[in-house]
Amino acid sequence: MTDAAPDTLVRVVRLSRRFGAVRAVEDVSFEVRRGEMLGLIGPDGAGKTTTLRAILGLLKPDSGSVRTLGLDPLRERRRLSSRLGYLSQRFSLYGDLSVDENVAFFAEIHDVGGYAEKRDALLELVRMMPFRERLADRLSGGMKQKLALVCTLVHTPELLVLDEPTTGVDPVSRRDFWKLLARLQRDGLTILLTTPYLDEAERCTRVALIDHGRLLTVDTPDALRAGEPGVLVELVAEPRQPALAALRAVPGVAEVEVFGGRLHATLPGAAAEAGEVEAERLAAQLRAQGVEVRSARPTTPTLEDVFIGRIRSGGANAASEVNP
Repeated sequence: MTDAAPDTLVRVVRLSRRFGAVRAVEDVSFEVRRGEMLGLIGPDGAGKTTTLRAILGLLKPDSGSVRTLGLDPLRERRRLSSRLGYLSQRFSLYGDLSVDENVAFFAEIHDVGGYAEKRDALLELVRMMPFRERLADRLSGGMKQKLALVCTLVHTPELLVLDEPTTGVDPVSRRDFWKLLARLQRDGLTILLTTPYLDEAERCTRVALIDHGRLLTVDTPDALRAGEPGVLVELVAEPRQPALAALRAVPGVAEVEVFGGRLHATLPGAAAEAGEVEAERLAAQLRAQGVEVRSARPTTPTLEDVFIGRIRSGGANAASEVNP
């Protein structure tokens, strides 16, 4: 990785961290650029939270280096805390304080003077002005998360770090929360977040795919989808189990995944221009097995397809694929 550009707010170089015999993070490198939303994406136990804690100065790496907002997060954590906002999975609100009182508390511990105007603007942004006198314990899960975001933003951070911010939040509140993040990014805030949800990754400027502590790749969602080799065929067929078994037996099919009522068959060796031909070939194979095929067509891979493909290949080319 080359020297950090002037607009680099976070720079992670060959970060590794173990807990006993467990390899939590191994040789991870990436950067977060000013104004972008970078998502660190992976399943539970992939190493996402460990990486964030190193970036925040809450965890010492075994090897490698981290610079956050140009600072050493371990040695200069006090200076760093005034310039970033951190929303953890278990952000602590004070249940016996009102919405206004919670915001005031976090403003004061960050030495923010004259915060009333900022507080009101943030509460208006998250549509919580009518609830400002309500105790935090009486808020819904989604409203608590929005209040936590306001408390995190009241000191106007340069970088917002979020660790799985929508885990356990209902679908409507989850959608509203992402609208807020998009608005904040458009207004110039840099966001680094983790999530296990690949549909959320689609909303990020760039995504870093991580699994078992290793970084598989970093790029934009569009570039990751476009860069997948071969052909992906989407089929709707019944009955499901015979269709799955028949597809997995077809020569050239490397993987078959279920997405709701659809099946995705990956043919990594097929030429991209042969998509329609391959779709017809798979449909014919299923019909020959007595499976009813309602539709079969080539389709663009989802990030879930990409992630599964990278895991299947073992991330063999991970280092060369990183696009910092």
